[in-house]
Amino acid sequence: MNRAIGVIDSGVGGLTVAHELMRQLPKEKLIYLGDTARCPYGPRTEQEVKQFTWEMVSYLLEKNIKMLVIACNTATAFTLKDLQERLDIPVIGVIKPGARAAIKFTRNDQVGVIGTEGTIRSKAYSNALRKIKAKLQVYPLACPLFVPMVEKGILSGSHAKEVVEETLQPLIGNGMDTLILGCTHYPLLKDTIQEVVGDGVTVISSSEETARETSTILEVHDLLYNGDRNPTHQFYATGELKTFKKIANSIFKEGNDSFYEIEKVSITENQDAS
Repeated sequence: MNRAIGVIDSGVGGLTVAHELMRQLPKEKLIYLGDTARCPYGPRTEQEVKQFTWEMVSYLLEKNIKMLVIACNTATAFTLKDLQERLDIPVIGVIKPGARAAIKFTRNDQVGVIGTEGTIRSKAYSNALRKIKAKLQVYPLACPLFVPMVEKGILSGSHAKEVVEETLQPLIGNGMDTLILGCTHYPLLKDTIQEVVGDGVTVISSSEETARETSTILEVHDLLYNGDRNPTHQFYATGELKTFKKIANSIFKEGNDSFYEIEKVSITENQDAS
């Protein structure tokens, strides 16, 4: 099946999922769309998130994708069910895979979840976790400063550590042994987050589990690419490309960007693609 897998995110964070997809499915072509012009989605209303997500999906459907990965926790929380019901291709989000990974690693059934305001407000993680294991103690915390910081390319250093320390203070020493990074931007701060919460806490990114599930779904639907190729991936962003390229290169670490093409696009009449 020669068609590409579509990946959408509110910005650059979903590239952490794209990277894992490339690692686990090296022959599959990806088309990635990050709505960097309107990021972050976390503080936005449910209606706005739904509208923006559908605009991204409509854009990718024009590219004839064979599967959609919603690499944005806020968009997953508000649109996954609707997209699964209305699209005739498989659709996967990042929340259930992340919840499953956390349950696999926790030893004391005390799990922290950090995410955007929208994701935390939706209780999507708490519901997904308790659906699998009812007795879990879940500690949710919104971290509104993390996504804007990542989108500016501030991924480490004293300022990043200060913001992470201050934000995560309510979770420190609460007894959790596992922390879910409930936003795909947060793995870019993983080292700093790990340093702040300490070695006794397992920090979970849903990227690996999401890629594994994507592989399984493609196989079940007979959509896996069975030929031999090193695909060139297509990345699209609705905002400026300089920071996007910088963060992409820091994630992929291949030393060159020859395996992907990147372009600024407009997905609404109100965005300037110039």
